[in-house]
Amino acid sequence: MIDFNFLEDFLFEDERVLLRPLEKSDIEHLLPFALNEPDIWKYSLVQPNSKENLISYIDQTIKARKEEKEYPFIVFDKRTNEYAGSTRFYDIQLTNSTLQLGYTWYGKNFQRTGLNRHCKFLLLQFAFDTMGFERVEFRADNSNERSINAMKAIGCTVESILRNNGVRADGTRRDSIILSILKNEWNEKIRTTYRIN
Repeated sequence: MIDFNFLEDFLFEDERVLLRPLEKSDIEHLLPFALNEPDIWKYSLVQPNSKENLISYIDQTIKARKEEKEYPFIVFDKRTNEYAGSTRFYDIQLTNSTLQLGYTWYGKNFQRTGLNRHCKFLLLQFAFDTMGFERVEFRADNSNERSINAMKAIGCTVESILRNNGVRADGTRRDSIILSILKNEWNEKIRTTYRIN
């Protein structure tokens, strides 16, 4: 049986990035993004774009962590010595040995800097090598080319499109693209060819 309980105090870390469990007090680190960078939420189904919305966002995911449904992290960029954003494991299906990796966002100064590749490598390594999962799934708005290209660049395979399956902040509906990495793909190719800037 896979047990996530020890993640409460777990840190993911390399020379570039540190990920630790998201806490309520992290509002102070993430609030500037919520208030000053509206483009971050353009493709997000969840809109933590105000103090109230960010508090709700953090409270909901911490509640889900206590219920062992999600494991959210705050991302710290060791190069700049600043908090950069957030990411999480969610839709954890122990019976099927699968999970999703997402709700990932970074402030504009941390985008396209290589930080995301460090985060994803640490989280994929944990999911496959430590926890023994068979599949890690990723989803995005099918219009979000930057996010899709980033997922492809780390080795994800496009699987399908869920048509008209979500509501954007402006009330329009979106198609969601599904991508994934399988354990054998990680073991046989991705882990050894993964490039970290």
